[in-house]
Amino acid sequence: MSSALPTPTTNPTPSRLPKTPPTPPPSPPSSLPVKPTPTKMPSRIQLEKRGYVDYDKGEHNVTPFVSGIRKDGIPRHFRDRVSKERFQKDWSVTEVVERVLELGKEGDVDGVLNRWVGRFARKNFPLLIKEISKRGAIEHAIQVFSWMKNQKNYCARNGIYNMMIRLHARHGRVDQARGLFFEMQEWRCKPDAESYNALINAHGRAGQWRWAINIMDDMLRAAIPPTRATFNNLINACGSSGNWREALKISKKMTDNGVGPDLYTHNIILSAYKTGGQYSKALSYFELMKGTQIRPDTTTLNIMIHCLVKLGQYEEAISFFNAMREKGSECPPDVVTFTSIIHMYSVCGQIENCSAVFDTMLSEGLRPTIVSYNALLGAFACRGMAEEAAQVFKEIELSSLRPDVVTYTSLLNAYGRSKQADRALETFNVMKRNYCKPNIVTYNALIDAYGSSGLLVEAVEVLREMERYNIQPNVVSISTLLAACGRCDERAKIDSILSAAKMRNIELNIVAYNSAIGSYMNWGDYGKAFALYKSLRDKNIKPDTVTFTVLISGCCKLSRYDLATDYLHEMMDLKIPLSKEVFSSAISAYSEQGQVKEAESMFASMKMAGCHPDVVTYTAMILAYGTAEDMDNAVEVFQEMEANGIQPDIIACSAMMRVFNNADRPEKVLEMMEYMKDRNIQVTDAVYFEVVRACSKLRDWRTTMVFVETIETSINKLSVGQLNQILHLLGKSGRSDAMMKFFLKIVTSVGEISITTYAVLLKNLLFVGNWRKYLEVLQWMTDAGVEPSTDMCRSILLFAERSLGPQQAAVIRERLQSFMKT
Repeated sequence: MSSALPTPTTNPTPSRLPKTPPTPPPSPPSSLPVKPTPTKMPSRIQLEKRGYVDYDKGEHNVTPFVSGIRKDGIPRHFRDRVSKERFQKDWSVTEVVERVLELGKEGDVDGVLNRWVGRFARKNFPLLIKEISKRGAIEHAIQVFSWMKNQKNYCARNGIYNMMIRLHARHGRVDQARGLFFEMQEWRCKPDAESYNALINAHGRAGQWRWAINIMDDMLRAAIPPTRATFNNLINACGSSGNWREALKISKKMTDNGVGPDLYTHNIILSAYKTGGQYSKALSYFELMKGTQIRPDTTTLNIMIHCLVKLGQYEEAISFFNAMREKGSECPPDVVTFTSIIHMYSVCGQIENCSAVFDTMLSEGLRPTIVSYNALLGAFACRGMAEEAAQVFKEIELSSLRPDVVTYTSLLNAYGRSKQADRALETFNVMKRNYCKPNIVTYNALIDAYGSSGLLVEAVEVLREMERYNIQPNVVSISTLLAACGRCDERAKIDSILSAAKMRNIELNIVAYNSAIGSYMNWGDYGKAFALYKSLRDKNIKPDTVTFTVLISGCCKLSRYDLATDYLHEMMDLKIPLSKEVFSSAISAYSEQGQVKEAESMFASMKMAGCHPDVVTYTAMILAYGTAEDMDNAVEVFQEMEANGIQPDIIACSAMMRVFNNADRPEKVLEMMEYMKDRNIQVTDAVYFEVVRACSKLRDWRTTMVFVETIETSINKLSVGQLNQILHLLGKSGRSDAMMKFFLKIVTSVGEISITTYAVLLKNLLFVGNWRKYLEVLQWMTDAGVEPSTDMCRSILLFAERSLGPQQAAVIRERLQSFMKT
């Protein structure tokens, strides 16, 4: 059930009291509207409050109703005049405001006001300006003020000009506010403290804190003592611009003049610290504030939560939030509080908690703002959760809120991170259709969406569209395009993008350099990557962790381990914190160079630095010990990995198998195979190869043949060395037929056979005395254009002379001569 509760209208206060007191009205029933609360106003001016309650939606609204001076309160000659005109209306001030606001910007405001009987009462003019300025309709307020100045009974007052200056300040119209300040003096209105405060507030909102200080100096020259509101406005002007030092100077000047700070003063000083990025100083100031008699309010604690989140002190922020909820009516959390907590969980990556806090805000009866929705939408967007982000966007559309540029940009970013470029473009087009102008961040998100999907041409076209709309690309645009080049394998475009940035005088920052270096590294163009790093250092741009991570890992891929260690030492000299990737790459570099002690030292330093090793780091250490043939330490590292709750992957298990085989512990390899089966770790060909090696050492030929048959399905993925070793193992087992079968599989899968593979095959054929197949394989070599080596011919001749006799040796010699002639 929903009902609007109108307020009973009370009679105007008469100028003379009646001889007998009026009969009190009957008390209303409990289920009917509550009696209005009248406010004391001057004679014949009445203000009362009217309420509206919707029980179904849980909404309520209380608005002031200003009657003003009506027809019976205006001078008699005006009353007689309007009584003869049927178009003159005896409206209240509130009714006039509503009728004016119903008109569009081009509406006939003068026509409505000229029909109003109350225009003949001069005291109605300040009420009219006050009510219409409360609604924030600046265009209508300007038209009403212009009409008002043309009325014969109008008298300029400070209050009217002060309200108009404040209204222009709310809309960021500083020049118009300053014009009104000088106009009021032309109309012989001497500016008072409120006039100066309103003008200072206007400049403060625009970030013009120096103008605000100059206006206060003019105020002092005019012998008008500044009030607490003056100092607060001035402090706010400096603080909103991030100039916290100047804000503190004015605060000190305020106390020196005997004006004590109030809660609002403390809040704007804390806000100045927050805007200036001085979060630790804000916390210290809050501790000093506790020693005063002023108790913090919700705004104060909201600023503290914001600063704690920025400093990464999340537990303290949660403590503040819980304390606000426990205090209840003293400092209840508002929408800003919940929005800050949602943002905190988003930074921590705890998306489920973001949704939980948002639901809690709704359950406590708070109505989310567009900023709250944007915080939740941004949390989903950062993780590429496009479906959840789209659901939040639908909730915004169903509410009375209008999506802004942050909303659309966050949704576009969500689609980009989930590689849905088509839906990102659709969101971009909807944004423009709804008259929401994209900004540079929106365009950069669209470029990233195309780059993530491998659509570099479309990403470059977005850059051109930006320039057509006079939105100049920034360094983020260039960085996004460079990263897209690396993902799209467009090495040639990197140079073009760098040239375009130079032509537009865009100075690359460290993020842009990292994107370009990473793109070159992905393409294997290490020379240009190293040259770009040298250019970075020549321009005195300090590299960061990402820079060295890309360089060191790239050097390891290039097998330039000496260069990788050089970059590592440079990184440590610059006192740049090492990442997990850097530690892992450094351990690999040291192990490949046989420097196991250095690898162990790096592993220990990683733990001391509080950087917990992951499976990649542990695998690098296992490989290091494997290179040094130190099986015991390799096993210890593997057990430590399991004890720390890190699931070994296929690479770690394969490395352990290689260590066991090299240490002649083939039975451990088979145990590792069972370990992998129990934990459902996917088995690759490298694992099968190690198992075949182990089985051959154990002379378990039956198991060997089972694994060989498994490997046959993916021969083309094995290296030449692995294929040769499997052939050798099959030859040692005496299964020459299986060896020949595997060789034919290699021929059909790989195609071109290397001479080393032929050499392994021939050696094992001669080992079992199968000289006829030996000669047949030599014929295959000749047919394939591979010339048999001298050792291959000498080996078969020696075998024939020793085992087959002179006659058969002569026949083989003739066959060999025919091969050589061919």
